[in-house]
Amino acid sequence: MGANALAAGALLINALLWGVSWWPFRELQAAGLHPLWATAAVFLLVCGGMLAFRFSAYKALLANPVLWWLALASGATNVSFNWAVTVGDVVRVVLLFYLMPAWAVLVAWLMLGERPTQGSLMRLLLAMAGVLMVLKTPDSPWPIPQSVADWLALTGGLSFAITNALLRKFNHTPDSARMLAMFAGGAVLASAVAVAGLYVQMLPAPSLQSSGIAVFIGLSLAFVISNLALQYGAARLTSSTTSLVMLTEILFTSASAALLGAADFSPRIFWGGSLIVLAALLAALAHNKSGR
Repeated sequence: MGANALAAGALLINALLWGVSWWPFRELQAAGLHPLWATAAVFLLVCGGMLAFRFSAYKALLANPVLWWLALASGATNVSFNWAVTVGDVVRVVLLFYLMPAWAVLVAWLMLGERPTQGSLMRLLLAMAGVLMVLKTPDSPWPIPQSVADWLALTGGLSFAITNALLRKFNHTPDSARMLAMFAGGAVLASAVAVAGLYVQMLPAPSLQSSGIAVFIGLSLAFVISNLALQYGAARLTSSTTSLVMLTEILFTSASAALLGAADFSPRIFWGGSLIVLAALLAALAHNKSGR
């Protein structure tokens, strides 16, 4: 098997693990551990493992304070997505989250000075049309976010676009420092939001029944494996190919949600989602054509 095939396989593993991650988060919530507490605990565990094997990453992070912006954006991405998939329709959440390529057009313009092309603006309009179809429900006269899950999904997608822009902006910093910043951001922000929620009595105190211990350990290992797979695959394939392969996360999420009855597959969701996925696909193909 060629190196490219192995790299693509690694990315598929990453997409699969993220695509079905909603299920263990829901199981942990049923076992008494809110997704914010679960995110904080899992990411703290991963940070501890990273520092145990490469403590120099901590020094590199301190030497590059600009990476705390990356930590904030990455933390917002994970907090928003992990919370949204536990309280909302899974497929709807993932589709709204994958508006990220559309957000990226605006974010790259504002943060990196990359003026949008006519093609990128057309893809933005295509994605926005899909979002309006997804957001419009029979019970609402306007296509606006209908729930906390909708807002979290949209926030997560925007944060993900900012995260990708910051990764490009700070690509001169050490890889280990950027990775630690992203995990630390998830741990710190999830902890802060969870503590605030506990203080205003919106979230319960962290607790975990014995039935959830195995799920927690499995989820932690899955995140480590998915990160290793992403690092391996993304380092060996072009960013456009990586984007194309990562779109399979939507398929994995949809299939798992259908099997477990956690999603609404109405014609509106199908057609709106198709426009969002098409916009993301065209963005990846255009990136590949540009040779960057």
